Amino acid sequence: MLEKDKGIVTRFVIGRSANPGPDSEVERAMDAEEKEYNDILRLNHVEGQDGLPLKIQMFLSSALSTWDADFYVKVDDDVHVNIGITRSILARHRSKPRVYIGCMKSGPVIANNESKYYEPDHWKFGTAGNNYFRHATRQLYAITRDLATYISANKHILHKYTNEDVSFGSWLIGLDVEHVDERSLCCGIPPDCEWKAQAGNPCGASFDWNCSGVCNPAERMEEVHRRCWEHREAALPQAQES
Repeated sequence: MLEKDKGIVTRFVIGRSANPGPDSEVERAMDAEEKEYNDILRLNHVEGQDGLPLKIQMFLSSALSTWDADFYVKVDDDVHVNIGITRSILARHRSKPRVYIGCMKSGPVIANNESKYYEPDHWKFGTAGNNYFRHATRQLYAITRDLATYISANKHILHKYTNEDVSFGSWLIGLDVEHVDERSLCCGIPPDCEWKAQAGNPCGASFDWNCSGVCNPAERMEEVHRRCWEHREAALPQAQES
């Protein structure tokens, strides 16, 4: 329905394991889901935390060659999304050629090589204690087609930092890009998103900051959706309107 009637395409973007094989239970499960639901975009990419910047580049290249869209959106799979509200947010910026939308943040550059978030290129950001430049938090961000095309065309020479969201922001920071800090794309889980929905201002996306997504999403996502969903068909206008 979303793809045909509303012009919204959603896919789980998945690479491959380091040692894939025809007898892999995971591979068989993904093949079965793809056959039944057609909801997976497979990339020739080895999954791993340190490969996320490359994965987002490969996603954009694949998506551009498959779908002619106004916006390309990356969402973590443990984030609750109200698709209609998110689409309405993007529609407000449709006439702009170069827009980068998300919840903008700036965190410390980690120079401690024992940290999970150690940044080998920390020296490029100046003295110890400095912060990264502003960039959208990794849970959800969107860019226009022009920017997706730029990243895809230049992926082999765009530097990749430790963190995916920092890398993505760095690819755009030297361009003439409008950064849109959209806080309704990073609401908290209930009661935060529930109160906002009850007040008539449902969120585009919600998650637990301390988990960087909905904690225990397999168990809790249905509850978050029940309490925070947008409740209105009007949030999903026909495809030609956005």
